[in-house]
Amino acid sequence: MQNIGYIRVSTVDQKTDRQLDGIQLDRVFTDKCSGSTTERPQLEQLKAHVREGDIVHVHSIDRMARNLEDLLDLIRFFDDKGVQVQFKKENMTFGGAESNPMQKLILSVMGSVAEFERAIILERQREGIEKAKQRGVYKGRKKSVDRDKVLELHQQGIKKMQIAKKLGIGRATVYRILEEQAEG
Repeated sequence: MQNIGYIRVSTVDQKTDRQLDGIQLDRVFTDKCSGSTTERPQLEQLKAHVREGDIVHVHSIDRMARNLEDLLDLIRFFDDKGVQVQFKKENMTFGGAESNPMQKLILSVMGSVAEFERAIILERQREGIEKAKQRGVYKGRKKSVDRDKVLELHQQGIKKMQIAKKLGIGRATVYRILEEQAEG
């Protein structure tokens, strides 16, 4: 039996220090990415690594999954392997011998609340951005690609793939910039 930690932060800049602090772990899997559970390499490695009797420690429900469906799928996966999942912030354990109908109900409610909170945050963010745009305050993210350089290289007859390689950007970005230029 192993005590295994799973830590996730949304960006590379965020710190993982507060998650699972002080818990004795045999191994830790850390993802630094946002989004779905299908694009998390460390979560996939964790799923391949766990064995019956292991306990997976997670700081909170929202660190494991962003929506109820993914959360339930993950808990079901670990339960099928005989692995417990403990959420420290919520003080809840699922799977293995701890599994019962009441816990599944509570997990569904807690997962729904987490998903609802995330949706509300995104809605407020969109509203705030829209109001800032109306006031002329929000300009969006700074352009990370030198559009003039793309156009200059294209006018010199350099192929799109070579422009992308030279500037270290995706080919689709080159095409998009050239299409925008043609439309405007």
